[in-house]
Amino acid sequence: MKNCTNAENYDKKMTTAISEGAGGKLLLHCCCAPCSSACLERLKDSFEITVLFYNPNIAGWEYQKRKDELLRFINETGWANALDCDREEEKFYSAVKGLENCPEGGARCETCFKLRLEKTARLADEGGFDYFSTTLTLSPLKDARLINAIGKSLENRAKWLWCDFKKRDGYKRSLELSKEYSLYRQNYCGCKFSKRVEKTETT
Repeated sequence: MKNCTNAENYDKKMTTAISEGAGGKLLLHCCCAPCSSACLERLKDSFEITVLFYNPNIAGWEYQKRKDELLRFINETGWANALDCDREEEKFYSAVKGLENCPEGGARCETCFKLRLEKTARLADEGGFDYFSTTLTLSPLKDARLINAIGKSLENRAKWLWCDFKKRDGYKRSLELSKEYSLYRQNYCGCKFSKRVEKTETT
């Protein structure tokens, strides 16, 4: 997956929204503890955060390992609450059927982003949250433009919180927090198709 340069500054849009009064209850889709760490630190003073670990793309034992690490981290820091949900692994494989051989960052990833954010948006509406967002934009390998476009399109009662958490050295801060809390760091996105691709750094 290629590094993505985004013309629009989504981090600035987020900070502007917060400065203009955005706050309240935030449902934050989280992909893993390392990515979540810097995002939660950045948002914890502005929102009452509930994390949602909805990642039906993550295969095998890796799923429970990442979930357990995320829960351990939020329990140790007290920066968020957690909302549990079903794994729904079959929904991921159904959604990406025919896209298995797409390159990283292509149509399969876009479908996966949409699947996870659709669930987040629906639960945010049902749970009376004011905003919803995702930690996915912390990774230098994820397209913040695409993720924000998907999130914005799913707004209903709950509003989409613009984000590009890699800005302001977000990824670097996640490395520091991972070391401080001894967080397990993975070296691929999560699905068995992404695991086939060699990576030079963790997501």
